[in-house]
Amino acid sequence: MTWVVWRQHRNQAYFAAAALAAFAVLMLITGLRMASQYRSALTLCAASHSCDNLAGTLNLEAPGLSAVVTLTVAVPCLLGVFWGGPLIAREFETGTSQFAWMQSIPRSRWLTVTVGWVLLAAAAWGGAVSALVTWWSSPVNALEQQNFQASQFDIQGIVPIGYAVFAVALGIAAGALLRRTLPAMAITLVAFTLVRLLISEDFRSHYQTPVTKTFSFLHPTPLSTGSYWLVSSGLVGPRGPVPNPTGITFSIDGVPINPGLLPSACRSLLFQHSTSIFSCLAAHGYHAVMSYQPADRYWAFQGIETGIFVLLATVLLAVTAIAVVRRDA
Repeated sequence: MTWVVWRQHRNQAYFAAAALAAFAVLMLITGLRMASQYRSALTLCAASHSCDNLAGTLNLEAPGLSAVVTLTVAVPCLLGVFWGGPLIAREFETGTSQFAWMQSIPRSRWLTVTVGWVLLAAAAWGGAVSALVTWWSSPVNALEQQNFQASQFDIQGIVPIGYAVFAVALGIAAGALLRRTLPAMAITLVAFTLVRLLISEDFRSHYQTPVTKTFSFLHPTPLSTGSYWLVSSGLVGPRGPVPNPTGITFSIDGVPINPGLLPSACRSLLFQHSTSIFSCLAAHGYHAVMSYQPADRYWAFQGIETGIFVLLATVLLAVTAIAVVRRDA
């Protein structure tokens, strides 16, 4: 059965392997150069005690290459569309499923072996791309403290493995239910994109309760070091939270300010860019509040999100099993 799966999907495997090899060569060549530049810059700035400004003076990434790395966010979706979508739908569409099930191999074993190998390949390809991107990005992550940024969180670490498994399982389930290749591929593309956006935009920040700190404008912002994730920030006055501005935005130490809701005395200082605005706000009972996810929660968030997508994939595989093994049995 394994040999049959290989014969059916070897062209896809060859193409994916060639693309991965080309990508690996690009990442290795440019990654080694970036790492060398970063080490040299660290040595120089350490000698002059100016490493605090390194992020503003050192540019490691070429714009075109950075765009290529960012586009790897689409790899799991492509695996789901082109590997998962046609996997079972094409069997139904062409009628070969009936021929396969007339052999001595029961459809449950056929499904288990076929889906198992494709899911394993998707996890391997997603993990390989993510490992290359994570290694390549390590100097930039250290320089810019960007690990928690959505554009980086989604393409590094272990979450791309979860995305790939989910995308392929989604494509397989869509194909088993619709029994048409093109509709299954289209549904996979749309559904995967919507689920990914829903999780990243509405759920990710709530995996753990954010750390909330309140501080006076007379003192430095008491945020932790490292690549923390600033979830929200705002101004609190004597009567409670001040609504954030909608439109022209002013900020003080990263805190959005709504000039129209400030005391008139402080408002004039804001437009004059005077540092006495800090004392004015403190005197009128205003302070800032910030909620953030500390940098040390990065891997916990990676694990939680990977688990969510693996769980969703498990549910989809159960739906697939019901559709294939029991339907028309």
